[in-house]
Amino acid sequence: MRNLKMIVEYDGTAYCGWQRQENGLSIQQVLEEAILLITNQKVAVIGSGRTDAGVHALNQVAHFKSNSTLPMNNIFRGMNSVLPPDIVVKKMEEVPDEFHAQHDVKSKIYFYKICNQPLSPALGRNYFWHIRFSLDLAKMRKAAKYLIGTHDFSCFCATGTHVKDRVRTIMDIRIKTGDDGMIEITVESRGFLKYMVRNIIGTLVDVGRGKRKPEEMKVIIESRNRKIAGVTAPACGLFLKEVKY
Repeated sequence: MRNLKMIVEYDGTAYCGWQRQENGLSIQQVLEEAILLITNQKVAVIGSGRTDAGVHALNQVAHFKSNSTLPMNNIFRGMNSVLPPDIVVKKMEEVPDEFHAQHDVKSKIYFYKICNQPLSPALGRNYFWHIRFSLDLAKMRKAAKYLIGTHDFSCFCATGTHVKDRVRTIMDIRIKTGDDGMIEITVESRGFLKYMVRNIIGTLVDVGRGKRKPEEMKVIIESRNRKIAGVTAPACGLFLKEVKY
């Protein structure tokens, strides 16, 4: 049995998320069906974690086990020949049997893109959140500092989530203006709660608009109350950038 690791890039616009679901087409399902078509074997593709509907990935990591005798490069090229244009396997390699794409993760890096200008561009609208109100990045950076460290992030967890342990560690969070003029907010953590990044972004935007003071971020975190935090930012602006092992 071989253990094959993949680096996958995808546009999440047309999908119900990473995980296979009954109510829509998922990234996991498409990858598994491509592998079945090429190797004639049904496998389970394990990702580093779930991305929600509409969320994109530059470097999602996944693995699957197969006893196919096909050369790895044939599987790699074959998959890319049958995958839709919005999913690409960028790299494939054989790894030790004990490697697990989810359990071995040290940290993940996501970034969120905001288009901050009066009019929303017609092009690229599936890859950013358009905000026409001016945002104060200095205040947003000040508020972001309160997020770094180990906290109970219940205030940023999706309502209805059954996860009991909501303590997570944010290792780094940065806010900058990218080369394309978009605001980019990068967050690195060992693990995330459902909608955690998008809820953080929504709250930081409130600070940037002057609806909240930066110091309120500390109060929001300590409250552990989702109702006190900001709105959930749209999925379209979120990208899984890197998974570290």
